[in-house]
Amino acid sequence: MPIIATAAWSIPKKVADRFTREGSGLTRYASVFDGVEINSTFYRRHKTSTFARWAESVPDGFRFAVKIPKEITHTRAMKDIAEPFETFLEDIAPLGEKRGPLLCQLPPRLVFDADVLETAFKTLGDADDGPIVIEVRHKSWASAEALDLLKSYAIDRVLADPAPVWPADNFETPPKYVRLHGKPKIYYSSYTDEETRLFSKLLAPDGWCVFDNTASGAAIENALTMLEMR
Repeated sequence: MPIIATAAWSIPKKVADRFTREGSGLTRYASVFDGVEINSTFYRRHKTSTFARWAESVPDGFRFAVKIPKEITHTRAMKDIAEPFETFLEDIAPLGEKRGPLLCQLPPRLVFDADVLETAFKTLGDADDGPIVIEVRHKSWASAEALDLLKSYAIDRVLADPAPVWPADNFETPPKYVRLHGKPKIYYSSYTDEETRLFSKLLAPDGWCVFDNTASGAAIENALTMLEMR
């Protein structure tokens, strides 16, 4: 079954009664959802004890998708990333078998450069054999060369909404990772039931659908709606 999740685990008061009342915010979130996307790793490091505590707070079948730090994707622009990536892996190691895919979100300015990216992807693959998904925002990534390179390193493309590069009809097979940011107002706008149903039908059976329209609290509500559509 697909994992329906949100970016972070904040529960709005409006739907609080849908979750267990006991435990931490994450424990309550995990009483309903099977996974979550950790976005805070993009901005800062956390102690290994923090990841250990999170892992202990959720059931065995729960999974954490983890966003790769911006030092790697934005500051270094995917160049000379071996050292910070190793540090990142060490930090999140306590997640153990509860770790899901790593999310590599690239900045809008990052143009596809085959030489740079092949080196980067090899570095990622040599250091870790877990799944990686990538969300890109520069039109140059729409090329056949970019798609071939991603396939050769078994990196799955993210179907994002709004979709600056890869719209839904660009996927020959159901996407493994869908990130719904909200539109027309990114991070705020809620999805209609019909829109939610359409994305649910697009998703791969073993995929993830992450609602990232968290700024208004819509993410949890939309994710609950999609869960009910299973």
